[in-house]
Amino acid sequence: QVQLVESGGKLVQAGDSLRLSCIASGRTFSDYAMGWFRQAPGKEREFVAAISGGGGITPYANSVKGRFTISRDNNKNTLYLQMNSLKPEDTALYYCTADVNLALVGANPRYWGQGTQVTISS
Repeated sequence: QVQLVESGGKLVQAGDSLRLSCIASGRTFSDYAMGWFRQAPGKEREFVAAISGGGGITPYANSVKGRFTISRDNNKNTLYLQMNSLKPEDTALYYCTADVNLALVGANPRYWGQGTQVTISS
């Protein structure tokens, strides 16, 4: 089992920056690809970004490419999502995910956190 706990979500203004964190426990962190999903009110959950176990591969959704950066610190068992130039449409519950397979972590990951709320005011 892998346990994931997100933090860092809050209310900010459009144009601001925010960094989300996710602490993982239960397995060897570097063995897992990690990712972020989000779900806005009334919308389906959508993929945001993913990162391979070593950090060298980082696919992004087109909607966040160039504004968001995913990273990880394998010594701290922590995943990050740096979000810049935030827009009201980025408002959502953000979930941390994990899977041994990078392809699956961006499609149907095995492990999910409880989510952290990000709200962007215009």
